[in-house]
Amino acid sequence: MIDTFDARLPHGITLACRCAGAVGAPRVLLLHGFPEAAFVWDGVMQRLAPRAHCVAPNLRGYAPSSAPPGVDAYRAKHLVADVAALIDHLGGRIDVLVAHDWGGAVAWAFAAQHPQRVRRLLIVNAPHPATFLRELRDNPAQQRASAYMNFLVRPDAEALLAENDFARLWRFFTSMGADDASHPGGGWLTADLRERYREVWRSGLTGPLNYYRASPLRPPAASHDALATLALPPEAVTVRVPTTVLWADADTALLPSLLDGLDAFVPDLRVVRVPGATHWVVHERPQLVADTVAALLP
Repeated sequence: MIDTFDARLPHGITLACRCAGAVGAPRVLLLHGFPEAAFVWDGVMQRLAPRAHCVAPNLRGYAPSSAPPGVDAYRAKHLVADVAALIDHLGGRIDVLVAHDWGGAVAWAFAAQHPQRVRRLLIVNAPHPATFLRELRDNPAQQRASAYMNFLVRPDAEALLAENDFARLWRFFTSMGADDASHPGGGWLTADLRERYREVWRSGLTGPLNYYRASPLRPPAASHDALATLALPPEAVTVRVPTTVLWADADTALLPSLLDGLDAFVPDLRVVRVPGATHWVVHERPQLVADTVAALLP
C-alpha cells in the first residue's frame, strides 16, 4: 500500500512524498528523474515494504511539491539542501539513498557533501558529474546523445513539449520501446500510466525544465561554450559512501563510457550492468531494482 504525506521543510519548501513500509524499519529514500515523478518508485517500494520504510518525494518543481520561481532556485545547492532537510524530517541518517536520472545528479552531489548522512548509495543510470563533464567535453557520441538538453533549455520548451498531447515527451519513452510489448522490457507504458504522466505534465513543466537551465552540464553549443573552462575539483565530487551503480546498457541518452574511470571518484564502487534494459529500467525491471536495494539493507 502506498501512502502520501507532505514534508514541510524549515527553509520553506514542501515536498509531497509517497511512502510504503513500517516506520522504524531501515530507511530508503528514492529520488526520481525527468520527466517523471515520485510515483515511478511505487512498484519498487511495494516490493520493499516488508523490509524497509521507503519514501519517494516529488522533487522541487514537480507538482504538488513546491515550485519556486526562477532558474537559480534549481541550482545544485538548493536541491541538496532539500534532501538534507528531508532526511532530518524523516529522523536522521538514511540506510539506502536510491536515485535515477536527475535524482541521481542530486544524489551524487548530496553523497559527496554529506557522506555521514547515508549508509549506502544506489545510482540507477545517472552520470557522475566528473565523468559526465569529461564525456560532454571530449566524446562526440555523448554530445550527440545529450543534444536534447539544449532543446530543453529553450525559453519556449514548455509550449513545444505540451503540443499535440505532449508528443515530444512521449518520444522520450516510446523511442526506446516503452509501449511495445515485443520489445525487451517494453509494454510498461499502459493507458493508465500515460494518464498519470499527463497529470504530472499538465501541472507544470517549468520547474522540471529549470533543472536543465540551471546546470552548466550540457553539450557545448559554441566554441566559446562555458563547458570548456568548467572545472570540478576532485575533492568536491569524490563520493566516499559505499556505492552501487545499476546501469542499463541499452540507455541511448547516457552511454556506457560514462562508467569509465568512475572508480577514481567513487573509491568504494560496485557496478551492476543490466543488458538490454533502457534508461527506463525502473519501469522495466522493478523487481531487479527492488532486489538490488534489498541487498543493501542492513
